[in-house]
Parts: sequence; C-alpha cells; structure tokens
Amino acid sequence: MRSVSAPLVVFGCGFTGSVAAVLRLSRGGRVIATVRDAGRAAALRKAGVEAHAIPALTEAVVEALVPEGAEVLVGFPPDAEADRAVSKVLGRARSAVYVSSTAVYGGATGAVDEAVPVDTGDARAAARLGAEAPYAGAGAVILRAAGIYGPGRGLHQRLLRGEHRLVMGGHKVVSRIHVEDLARFALGALEQGMRGEVFVVGDDTPVPQVEVVQWLCARLGVPLPAEVGEGEVPETLRHDRAVQNARIKAALGMALLYPSYREGFEACFAAEAAKSRDGELPVVLSAKSGGGGF
Repeated sequence: MRSVSAPLVVFGCGFTGSVAAVLRLSRGGRVIATVRDAGRAAALRKAGVEAHAIPALTEAVVEALVPEGAEVLVGFPPDAEADRAVSKVLGRARSAVYVSSTAVYGGATGAVDEAVPVDTGDARAAARLGAEAPYAGAGAVILRAAGIYGPGRGLHQRLLRGEHRLVMGGHKVVSRIHVEDLARFALGALEQGMRGEVFVVGDDTPVPQVEVVQWLCARLGVPLPAEVGEGEVPETLRHDRAVQNARIKAALGMALLYPSYREGFEACFAAEAAKSRDGELPVVLSAKSGGGGF
C-alpha cells in the first residue's frame, strides 16, 4: 500500500468526501475537512480527520485551510459564493477535483459519455454547470457522477421504507456509482496530478431500473413497488441514461470494485449489518480495497 505525502483538503466532507478521507487516512495521509455541522465535525475528528465546522466558506477561510501543494476535493452542492472562494485558492494546490453530477446532461437519453452535449436549457443542469465553471477555470478535474449509493443511502433504502415507485414499468436505464468507487476515482485523479479533465463516472452495468428493483426486492424480501406515471416521481427518477465509464478507467488505469449493482448492494448490506451489531454506521471499506489501495 503506497503512502501519500500531500495533505488532502476536503471541502464539504459528506457522503463521498468521508469515504475519500478514510481511504486517505488508511494510507497514512493527512486529511483536513470542512462541514457545516459541529456534530459531524466531531465524528470526523474521532476518525482522525482535522475537521472544521464552518457555516460559510470565504476566501480568507479557505486560504487558511489549504497548505501549499495540497490536494483539494470539493464535494458540496452548488454554492456560488463558496465555489468562487475555493476555486480562487486552487493555484496553490497540487491538484483539485470537483464532484459534479450527470444532471448537466439534462434530458439526454441513451449512452452518455464526455462527448455528449450538456443541456444548458435545463434548470438543474444549468445550476451544476455554473458551479463547475470556476473550478474548470482553475484547472480542476470535474467528475460528473451518476447516482451515488452506498451504506445507508440508495435505492435499497427507499425500497425498505416503501418510498420508491417504478416509472411506467421501470424500463428506463439507470446508471449509478458506489460511493467507494467514486472516492477512489477522485483520489486517483488527485494523486496523478491530473488537471483540466472532465469525466463521466458510473459503474460498468447501466440497466433498466426494473431489473435492479426486482433483484433488490427479492434480496430484501419486500414487495415490488407500485408503478406510476412519469409526472409522479422526482425528476432524478425520470432519466433514461447509460453512463459510459471507459475514458476515466483508462485514464486512471483503474477498475471498479463494484462493477454492477449486485456487488455494490451486497457491500451495502454487509456494512449495514455491521451497523446493526455495533450501533453506528462507520465508513466501511471493502475487503477488496485492502484499506484503500488502488
């Protein structure tokens, strides 16, 4: 397992950022992170992260947190003021990654890769593109992630709560990415010192939603959800996109730990079973990752 010397600074250390932080810590790295909630900061500090509860990121605050030569990972949702503040100090960073979303492709259908035009006429897409712009201008790598899932979060949890609905038979194709694979890709881009690249990120197996739902319902012992019209579900469940991940895997020389929903959700079940025994849901690294090695 290769050790790392550059400190990792995570702005918005939430679902993906926390996994990236633990992966880096497991390899002997130093991690500095920001969150908005004091309780969340305390939990991260307990894990070994130098965590700060900061309600608003200003340029002065950001500059004080980023050592010269650091690697910077940005994981918070679009926030114009914070995005400007962070992007302005990236010149002192060794490398930077901004975690964006395939929402930038709006109504695009079918196979989606980096060559597909973004949808500037879609409000959600425009918001994400606006957030990406200052980071792209500062040379950061942009990762446009498909639906992120992992322990405690994802389709399996919605099915257990009885909240999910199938849209018109569930025949639209859905792409997803396990949080650990997304974190590994982000760290890989940072450690390789990539600059100015844009990648779409999903697993190897985009499939019709009904296939995943049927598999999960059988695995969980819950009934199939009701079918509804497209207008009765959130916009995020209406897409019909198969995200193509070949370019990022080739660029980083990395394979996925969870190439399909089957491996990914089985890992979720294992982590959640550990939670039921231990009383909390820590960031659980897979046996495959060996504690975070690529």
